[in-house]
Amino acid sequence: MSVPETKSRVLYVRLLRNVAPYWRMFALSILAMVLVAATEPVFPALMKPLLDGSFVNKDPTTIRYIPFALVGLFLVRGVFGFASDYALNWVSNRVVFDLRAEMFSRLVNLPTRYYDDASSGALISKLSYDVTGVTGAATTVLTVMVRDSLTVAGLLAWMFYLDWKLSLITLVIGPIIALVIQSFSGRLRQVSRDAQHAMGDITHVLDEAIECHKVVKVFGGQEYEQHHFGAAIKRMRDFAMRQTIAAGASVPLVQVCAAVAVAVIIYYSTRQSGAGVVTVGSFVSFMTATLMLLSPLKRLTGVNASLQRGLAAAESVFSVIDEEPEEDSGTQSLDRAQGRIELEHLCFSYPNATRPALADVNLAIAAGETVALVGGSGGGKTTLANLIPRFYQPSAGRILLDGIDTQTLTLASLRANLALVSQDVVLFNDTVAANIAYGPLAGASETAIVAAAEAAHAMEFIGEMPQGLRTMIGENGVRLSGGQRQRLAIARALLKNAPVLILDEATSALDTESERVVQAALDTLMQGRTTLIIAHRLSTIEKADRIVVLQQGRIAEIGSHAELLAHDGLYAYLYKIQFAVEDGTSERHPHRARARARPSAAI
Repeated sequence: MSVPETKSRVLYVRLLRNVAPYWRMFALSILAMVLVAATEPVFPALMKPLLDGSFVNKDPTTIRYIPFALVGLFLVRGVFGFASDYALNWVSNRVVFDLRAEMFSRLVNLPTRYYDDASSGALISKLSYDVTGVTGAATTVLTVMVRDSLTVAGLLAWMFYLDWKLSLITLVIGPIIALVIQSFSGRLRQVSRDAQHAMGDITHVLDEAIECHKVVKVFGGQEYEQHHFGAAIKRMRDFAMRQTIAAGASVPLVQVCAAVAVAVIIYYSTRQSGAGVVTVGSFVSFMTATLMLLSPLKRLTGVNASLQRGLAAAESVFSVIDEEPEEDSGTQSLDRAQGRIELEHLCFSYPNATRPALADVNLAIAAGETVALVGGSGGGKTTLANLIPRFYQPSAGRILLDGIDTQTLTLASLRANLALVSQDVVLFNDTVAANIAYGPLAGASETAIVAAAEAAHAMEFIGEMPQGLRTMIGENGVRLSGGQRQRLAIARALLKNAPVLILDEATSALDTESERVVQAALDTLMQGRTTLIIAHRLSTIEKADRIVVLQQGRIAEIGSHAELLAHDGLYAYLYKIQFAVEDGTSERHPHRARARARPSAAI
C-alpha cells in the first residue's frame, strides 16, 4: 500500500471515531438505507408482471393489484428515505459540532508563539469552512457507498435472474470505472487542499479590511483592498473550477461506458425477442433495472470527489486539533502569592532573531514594590513582561514567585495571581458587567462589580449609558472612547484583585484629560500590589520605587527616578530628549531643566 493510501486510511478511520459516539443514530440511518436499497429491484421486478400479465395475458388479478403495489412501494421508500436522511444529517451536524468545539478548545489553549505565526483569517476559515467538508467523508460517503452498493447488488441480482448473459455485459464496465476513479483521486485531493488555503486567504483579507476600516478610509486604501480581495476570490474561483473539472470529468466517462453497455444489451435483446426467447415484460424489466443502475453508479463515481474533499478538510481540521497546547508541566499550586518576584540569569531569544531579546537578566522585586521598565524600542521590556505569565518559555534561567520556580506552578495557579492592563485593551462584544466580571469572575455580585468600576473611575460614564452595566459595548468596545475602554480594563483587574500587576503602556495612547483619570484609577489599582510597569512616557513612572533601564536585552541601570537623573546615564538621556520642550516646562519642572542641562550620555 502506498503512503498516500495509508494516510487516507488513517484519516478516514480517525473521522469514523468522531461518528462512533452516535452509532445508534448512524446505525438507524444505515438500516433505513438498506431497506431503501432493498426496494430498488422491486420496481423493475413489477414491470415484468405488469406488462406480461396486463397487456399481454390480460390477467385481471394483475391489473387490479399492480397499481396498489406500486403506490405501496413508493410509500415505503419515502418513509425509509426520510428516516435515513434525518438520521444522517443529525449525525453530521453532531460531528461538526464536536469538531468545532474541539478545535476551539485547542485554539484557546495554544501557546502565544502559535498566534505569532498563524493568520487569524486562516484559523477562522478552518473553523467555519473546512470543518463542514469533513462530514462529507465522515458520514455521507459511507452511507452512499452502503446504499448504492446494495442497490447495485440488488439490481444485478435481478438482472442475472432474468438473463445472466446480458448481465455479464454490464460487469465489463466495472474495471473501467475503477480506473477512471483512481486517475482523478490524487488531483481532487490536491485541488481541495488549495481551495481551503484560498478560502483562508479570503477570510484573512476580509478580517483585515473590517478590522482596519478606519485606516482604509483615511489613507484611501479602498481600491487596494478591492484588488487584494479580488485576487483572493479569483484564486478561490480558479480552484473551484479545477475541482469541478476533476470531479465532473469522471462522471460522463462512466456514463459513456454505461451507455455502450446499454446499447449492446438493447441490440442483443431485440435479436432474442425476434426469436421469441425474451418476453416484452422481461425485456422492459431488464432495461429498467439497467437504467436504474446508472444513478447509483453515478453517485458511487462522484463519491470519490466528496471523499477527497473531506479528507483534505480533515487534514486541515486535525492539523489544529493536533497542535501542542501550552506547556503546563507544573504540579504545584499557589493560593495567593505575596508578590515577591525574582529573575535569575533570565535569557530569551525569538526564532530566527539575530540577537537575544533578553540576556542574563537578574532582578529581585519585593512584594508590594513598584518597578518600571524603560528603554529604547527592542530593549526587551515587553518580552520580560510576557515571560512572567509564561506566554513564552525562557531560553535559560528562571523566574521565581515567592521563591517558587514558576515552571513548577500550574498555569492556572500562576495566572490567578496576575492581572494585566495593556495599551491594546481587549474587550468583548458583551455587556459592561460581563467585560468587568470576565472568566472565573463571571459569578461576581453586582455590588462587587460596581465597587470595582467606581474604584476605576468607570461608573462616571457607565451611569450615563442607556442600560448601565447591562449595556452592550460592541466589538472590542467600539462604542467607547479610549479612556473608557482603559478604565473598564482597570476595573476588570481590580475585581480580580491579583497580588501581581503588569501595566504595559497603559496610558500611552490617551489624551491628557483621559490620562489624568486613568492614572488616578491606576494609582488605586497599584496599592498593595507588586507592580511591573512598562512605559515609554517617563512622566508616568516618576513615583515608581525603582526604574530598570533595559538596553538590547540587558539591564543598563537600576535606581529611583532621582538617582538615575543624578547618575546622568541612559535614563537621564532618555528623559532629557523626551522633555526637551519650551522653556515654560523648566519653570514647572526644575528637575527636568537640570536633566536637559547635562551633556547627553552615550547609548
